[in-house]
Amino acid sequence: MGYLLRKLCFTIALGAAVHAAAHPTDGDTAQFVTTRLAVTGAVQHALNLSVADLRQLPAQKLGELPLLRQGGANAGQLANLKGVRLRDLLEQAAVVSRDHNDVKKMVVIATASDGYKVVFSWSELFNSPVGEGVLVYFEKDGQPLGDDEGRIAMVSSKDIRSGPRHVKWLQSIEVKKIAE
Repeated sequence: MGYLLRKLCFTIALGAAVHAAAHPTDGDTAQFVTTRLAVTGAVQHALNLSVADLRQLPAQKLGELPLLRQGGANAGQLANLKGVRLRDLLEQAAVVSRDHNDVKKMVVIATASDGYKVVFSWSELFNSPVGEGVLVYFEKDGQPLGDDEGRIAMVSSKDIRSGPRHVKWLQSIEVKKIAE
């Protein structure tokens, strides 16, 4: 029993350390600010986009969006966002599909500069209403994003709880085939 208790305490401590590292609490968010977005992995054309590059793509706008945490608690609200659909970026990068069914085995991993990651399946982005609402955004209320979100962020506006897939300081999108 002592071994299990020590292992549990270690796991909790490790989880707390990872959480603290991934979500700064000291207010110094400038170190996480991202100004470029890389789209890599199982794509024909890797992308390395600046905010200016993103602004040249067809823009989408979102009105008000409540951010609900995993447990359902309100974490605030996002309003008046301008950006590009993740699906449009993936189409520009051209997901590699050697076999007709390859895309059904693909995931898209969005990673922030602080290590936070979220995952989407190819199917939910391209075959469900979720894909319409995943926005890589660079503007809020007509202004560039501040240090608290980085210059590039992402949100999944069609999720029931949008908070868990709200990615501040977005730095990369990776496409991976996860099954043979």
